[in-house]
Amino acid sequence: EEAGADLIFHPRPEDMYPEGYGTYVSLDNDMTKVLCGKSRPTHFRGVTTVVCKLFNISLADRAYFGQKDAQQLAVILRMAADLNMSVEIVPCPIVREEDGLAMSSRNTYLSPEERVQALVLSRSLFDAEKRIKEGERNIDRIKTGIREIIFSSPLANIEYVEAYTFPDLKSCGSELGGKTLIALAVRFGGTRLIDNIIVEA
Repeated sequence: EEAGADLIFHPRPEDMYPEGYGTYVSLDNDMTKVLCGKSRPTHFRGVTTVVCKLFNISLADRAYFGQKDAQQLAVILRMAADLNMSVEIVPCPIVREEDGLAMSSRNTYLSPEERVQALVLSRSLFDAEKRIKEGERNIDRIKTGIREIIFSSPLANIEYVEAYTFPDLKSCGSELGGKTLIALAVRFGGTRLIDNIIVEA
């Protein structure tokens, strides 16, 4: 009500996946094999399947997806285009805390010290963005700069720092050009956090 919603669709798992369920929507290209897809090989099949079902059930005109999970956004954009879906996919910017940390339900799992140290994520990305605006185009130097800032946190364990074209998630080569996603995944204790920026060079 506070957000102005008229209805909420909140199905039970058995409503979405009844007994005998066996149909899946799968994106058969490299988009789901990079970034988070490397460590979660079946994750995006689940994402595309449930999102496709929700689109079919709701017949929505528009669907809003946040940029924080930029790979998921890219996958859904591709699925909607490939399957000629009439729904408009609306990307939404990352919402951040006042100190720059990307908002996430996972932030509540961070200890007070981990929460402070997690600020290296946004700081590293903002620094990269600044250097790109100043003319830096070498991908390796950009990623090295991000890693150096993250490594200043003794509690941070980097899973990946990568750069791909956006939204098709293809390799950038050695030089930045066009619309590029710079994304990272880092663990603080048992909590895995992701963050990213999208830049245009």
